[in-house]
Amino acid sequence: MTGQDERRAAAIRRLKAKRAFAIHAAMFVAVNALLVVVWASTGAGYFWPIWPFLGWGIAVAFHGWSVYFRAPISEDDIRREMEKGG
Repeated sequence: MTGQDERRAAAIRRLKAKRAFAIHAAMFVAVNALLVVVWASTGAGYFWPIWPFLGWGIAVAFHGWSVYFRAPISEDDIRREMEKGG
């Protein structure tokens, strides 16, 4: 595989990861909005939707971090890992 092919494949992987995150975030918003509607329509007492919101929100935050802020694997990373025997 040439350098251009590798860069193209890496760009495609990044685009797929960004799309997957967008779907995950949209589902998070939609489901949690539905939970708030259920909470509001059943008397709006104790705000129980906070628990799934916080739990799932942590997962969405980590997913976003892995897509937008984690550095890609470099050739140096691969070389160091190979030298460790891993």
